[in-house]
Amino acid sequence: MLKIEHLTKKYKSIVAVDDISFTLNQGNIVGLLGPNGAGKSTTIKTIVGLLRKTNGSITVGGYSNTSREAKKKFTYVPEVPELYDMLTVWEHLKFIGYAYNVANFEEKAERLIERYDLWDKKDKLAKELSKGMKQKVSICCGLLPEPDLYLFDEPMIGLDPKSIRETKLIFKELSKQQKTVLISTHLLDSIENLCQRVLVMKKGEIIVDMAMEEMKSKLGNNENVSLEELFLEVTKDE
Repeated sequence: MLKIEHLTKKYKSIVAVDDISFTLNQGNIVGLLGPNGAGKSTTIKTIVGLLRKTNGSITVGGYSNTSREAKKKFTYVPEVPELYDMLTVWEHLKFIGYAYNVANFEEKAERLIERYDLWDKKDKLAKELSKGMKQKVSICCGLLPEPDLYLFDEPMIGLDPKSIRETKLIFKELSKQQKTVLISTHLLDSIENLCQRVLVMKKGEIIVDMAMEEMKSKLGNNENVSLEELFLEVTKDE
């Protein structure tokens, strides 16, 4: 579903992403982890097309990531919600529904805003919403088109516990539907039992790319070891 080959992104003399390659298959839930400045957000923004790659190739469903065909196949939920101040919650979903030609978008939109407890806020302007409410609207807008690939950058930040639980359930549902989910986050406990595979970045490079079980096996063969412990072990300075 997503294929990245030798991706490099430079800002003048600074190498933010350094010749990385990986592939995501249908049904995968993959965690993209790494310390601050590792290149996670830059990688996702380059996949989406918000940043122009320096070298390498990115394809989504076999199409170049910047093509119209590819953009129909993925959705992106950024770390900081980008909403239109003078549109209501419902108008945001209506806009996405029309833009992506979503069949029966009203029914799907109603189901999403009910799951995220936004029904009583559906007629409020975006500028009147809290950070957490904006995040929920952003996630709903990302889910509405029902694409094949979902790219989330810190989706849990700002969410209340109920919404975090609902988001986890939705990720599991997407995986069962053979959708592909890439989650970049620092909140490791939020994806601990979700990801079948983790990618760990450090200084622009992928230093770990393996299944959770394999990662635990290589680091002491302890099934009870947490994702946080694994992360700290693989990213520690020698």
